[in-house]
Amino acid sequence: MYDLVIRNGKIYDGTGAPAFDGDLAIEGERIAAVGRIDEALVGPDTETIDATGRIVTPGFVDAHTHYDGQITWDPFVSPSTYHGVTTIVTGNCGVGFAPCRTEQRDWLIGLMEGVEDIPGTALHAGIRWSWETFPEYLDALEQTPLAIDVGTQVPHGAVRAFVMGDRGPAREVATPEEIAEMKRVVREAIEAGALGFSTSRTEKHRDVEGETTPSITAHVDELTGIATALGEAGKGVLQGISDFYDFEEEFSMFRKMAEASGRPCSITVEQQDARPDWWHQLLDAVSKAQADGLEMRGQVPPRATGVLLGLTATLNPFSFCPSFRDAVFDLEKFEAFPLEERVENLRKPELREAILSEVDGAEAPNALIGEIVSSFHKLFPMSDPVDYEPAPEDSVAGIAKREGRSPKEVAYDLMLEKGGEALLYHPLFNYLPGNLDYVQEMLEHPHTVFGLSDGGAHCGVLCDASFPTTLIQHWGRDRTRGKKLPLERLVRMQTKETAELVGLYDRGVLAPGYKADVNVIDFDGLTLHPPTVVYDLPADGRRLVQRATGYEKTLVSGKVAFEGGEPTGVLGGKLIRGSQPAPA
Repeated sequence: MYDLVIRNGKIYDGTGAPAFDGDLAIEGERIAAVGRIDEALVGPDTETIDATGRIVTPGFVDAHTHYDGQITWDPFVSPSTYHGVTTIVTGNCGVGFAPCRTEQRDWLIGLMEGVEDIPGTALHAGIRWSWETFPEYLDALEQTPLAIDVGTQVPHGAVRAFVMGDRGPAREVATPEEIAEMKRVVREAIEAGALGFSTSRTEKHRDVEGETTPSITAHVDELTGIATALGEAGKGVLQGISDFYDFEEEFSMFRKMAEASGRPCSITVEQQDARPDWWHQLLDAVSKAQADGLEMRGQVPPRATGVLLGLTATLNPFSFCPSFRDAVFDLEKFEAFPLEERVENLRKPELREAILSEVDGAEAPNALIGEIVSSFHKLFPMSDPVDYEPAPEDSVAGIAKREGRSPKEVAYDLMLEKGGEALLYHPLFNYLPGNLDYVQEMLEHPHTVFGLSDGGAHCGVLCDASFPTTLIQHWGRDRTRGKKLPLERLVRMQTKETAELVGLYDRGVLAPGYKADVNVIDFDGLTLHPPTVVYDLPADGRRLVQRATGYEKTLVSGKVAFEGGEPTGVLGGKLIRGSQPAPA
């Protein structure tokens, strides 16, 4: 008999085919029938979900997250599970917590804190270390309760430190013997069940001390040597990010990794204001590699990479003004004043005047942060509902022009709204004022795949774990400043395509034999709410979360794991060990 039946839904099966009305039946952890079901197999004990007026999709697969630490203490993996995600992949961008020698734990936490803005205090308090090698890490995850499935990759930064000791983080050149040992460690991880290997070559990635990531200067011999481990194993994928300042040299390294391994390789693709067209060069090179028989793809986001600024966030336009720091920080206790007291101080006319006078001369720690806090033409009030393609005239600069005030005055006053909890939105990448076509071009490119949510990371500045909801709600229903995309195509983008990107062929499709990870969604009522700041990490750590209304049921392995985005308590998730074949 069927264990569960979903009736009367509009089924988007994940293949990209047009939706159809029908039922879906589940036996155990697998889908038994889709479209028409055998009524003789519906018994008195069969659970029934009425999906009338709802869409039914595969569970979403997020292949680019940083929940490496969080999954050791949070079985429900929020906020991604507020958005229909049933499978996540961690270990991206060359950072993670295995392999790790005992004396390297603090350094790895500092690397994750610096690169991904996850509070180090939360990681120290939350992670229960019981491993050194990567296989031991997988064994620990396998014993960890989970509500969704988790796959992970072996990160270059951790491998470098594990093999090279202090020479790894110091970015010294690896010897042939060290390269051989890194290759062995990665091969061991892949054989134990790692989905792939990741590396980072961007200046944006720095540890908590400001040092660039250990892999940024790794030589081509090191990268290709490690990549051959995947080729010899005959499984696993490659993932990377780079600034591509010297494009030909940098891309050739990724291409040589793909050639040496014969394995799929994906690379972060983002438009940047300083080089607005370089991403075309990257995708052209990816297309050339595909034409030459190499499985290379770009990972692209479904909206601008949006930095959130405010009193409760990590940054705001006045963060580096001396008078601002005095107003919000208690030097005697070495901690921030309570929010109410901060707002009270900042409302004082003399302090407001002092801070505004200091803005133009304030020095940010680096050019990127300086751009974020000072680009008032790209700074917007966070609206409800959220507008991720805001018009230039709605920016802080646009408001200031209309009101005859300075942009810094407008930003200051907006920041103090909602009792100091207001957030401002800065679309850092993939947005130029007046041009909203970048993301659409990226999403529709034949050699890209949806990704880059960074779920679990950038706790004080980003909340892009909501990407899955943006992809279907904005692009499939609400977009007004450009064309929409077919919903069946959007569902495929974050189910079948993201699953196959990392070698998971057993999910992402609603068809008999596939894993019974399913969403029942009130698509007409689907609503993405504004981000909020909460303090629910270990040691009262801060993070940004964003909820959505409309995810009525989310099933993992055939059981309802979430209702309305909230956990039911069912812990049917598992560690994924290695690539998974499609059903026979």
